[in-house]
Amino acid sequence: MPTIKILPHPEYCPQGAEISAPAGTSLCEALLDNNITIDHACDMSCACTTCHVVVREGFASLNALDENEEDLLDRAWGLEPQSRLSCQAYLAQTDVVVEIPRYSINHAKEHH
Repeated sequence: MPTIKILPHPEYCPQGAEISAPAGTSLCEALLDNNITIDHACDMSCACTTCHVVVREGFASLNALDENEEDLLDRAWGLEPQSRLSCQAYLAQTDVVVEIPRYSINHAKEHH
C-alpha cells in the first residue's frame, strides 16, 4: 500500500502527516479518509479546483491527466507543473509527497 506524505499546511494538516491508501484510491479520498479535510466543493466530480494539490514526489506514478482536468487546472490558484486535482489523481504502488496550496478559489467555503 503506497504512502502519501502530506507537507505541513496551516489549516488542514499543521504538522504534516503520513498516511497509507490502497492503489487505485484518489488522493482526495485518501486525505478525507484520514481526517485531512481538504476542500472538494464539487464532491469530487472534476468540476472545480478546490482540491488542487502539488505532487512534490511520485508525480509520474499517478494516472495521466485527462483534458477536463488540464482545463480546470488552468484556473487553480498557485498552479505548478506538477499540479493535480486530488479527486482525479489516483495512486499506483509508488509513494507520493503532496503539498496542499495555502489558498484555493473556494469562495463558498464553510467553517468561516
